[in-house]
Amino acid sequence: MQQIQVEILMNGKTVGWLTHDAKLNQFSFQYDVTWLGREDRFPLSPQLPLEPTVEASKGHHSAAVRQFFENLLPEGQALDDAAIANQISKSNLMGMLMVIGKETSGALSVGRYTQEQKLRELTDEEISKKIRARPHQSFTVWDGKVRLSIAGFQDKIAALLLDGKWYLPEGQKVASTHILKPEPVSDAMRGMTSNEFFCMRLAERIRLPVAPVTLMHVPEPVLVVTRFDRKMTGDGVERLHYIDGCQALGLSTGFKMERPFGSGRDVAHIRSGASYKALFELLEKHTSTPAKQRLDLLRWAIYHVLIGNIDAHAKKISFRSSSAGLSMAPAYDLVSGASFKNDAIDKSYAMAIGDAFTSEQLCPYEWANFATGCGLKFNLVSKILKDEAQKILSVIDEVKREVIDEGADVQTIERVEATIKTECQRHLLMANEIKKVSKELF
Repeated sequence: MQQIQVEILMNGKTVGWLTHDAKLNQFSFQYDVTWLGREDRFPLSPQLPLEPTVEASKGHHSAAVRQFFENLLPEGQALDDAAIANQISKSNLMGMLMVIGKETSGALSVGRYTQEQKLRELTDEEISKKIRARPHQSFTVWDGKVRLSIAGFQDKIAALLLDGKWYLPEGQKVASTHILKPEPVSDAMRGMTSNEFFCMRLAERIRLPVAPVTLMHVPEPVLVVTRFDRKMTGDGVERLHYIDGCQALGLSTGFKMERPFGSGRDVAHIRSGASYKALFELLEKHTSTPAKQRLDLLRWAIYHVLIGNIDAHAKKISFRSSSAGLSMAPAYDLVSGASFKNDAIDKSYAMAIGDAFTSEQLCPYEWANFATGCGLKFNLVSKILKDEAQKILSVIDEVKREVIDEGADVQTIERVEATIKTECQRHLLMANEIKKVSKELF
């Protein structure tokens, strides 16, 4: 069989058809006529328009389709686990989508469910046992099945919370409502759950749109993140269509960072991956509310700098895609990477502020450089930077007490707090200087 075709659905409704030609190794995607006939129709991403552009070649279309759908798969060990469990090469995109693509990030399902819906209960004791067994057993494989199709390297599973109990769901009208993220296995990343819990709650307190989080203990700490791409209804769980930054920009997973080949001497100058400039341009073209969306993106970017999040790349930002275009999703995966005392961790930013890839390189000139490249006014960047830093400093002590009371690790929280306060105080000093940088320098 040289061609294989699979149905792509959204909440049980056919959106289109994904096809792979094995002989040519080419992909294609065609919207279904019923989807095109809907008044509320919209493209899955800006890179997959409802009507194909005249200039788009088969090769270009194939690349755009592959890049969009490969971003639905997990990364790292989770992808390896899925490949091993299903005896499929992890490079076989079509095969991987067909076995683990029923519940993805966002609303899409690859193929229809063939079995009746099932709910498989999870107990705290079982979750704890799985966490402790991770050095020898994958956390994503339960009952011989991979229970994850969510991008990212960190251990996690998608679960449904129903009447106070956790379930692994299977079926069209039952879907996960939360992401459960245990502490990483690596000692180098110890404290990750408390770190993220603190940074997410701090963002919420200064009124940044953010996914709700709690910290539970089984007794091991597990960060519980409420999915913003799911909505409970009287008829079950509705899936909402969100895409990540790579899908929106038309980039493969390997180009989620601005310097896709790393920060080595011979490759650091290659900046062909995702960037703030590209994201701001995206929101200028593909939203009905560009001013609001670009302001939300600016606040998102500044918050990452102020908490020392060095891993803010294009897979860590998402957009709601609808007939109104793109809109910023609530923030997630907010972690102070700079607070980890580990020399093995590269402390370079995933996406530069201007030409600054580290906190030490950031200065008023680079903030002005960032503003120029992203089409922002110096005064606006200066104001938001100052406002966010002041707000964080005014609430951080209170948030610190609250998260510790809820079970966060004290040493981790104190280390993160010190990092954030240092960054906020330093940027308060330079915020007013941004307005004084001469525009003639750019």
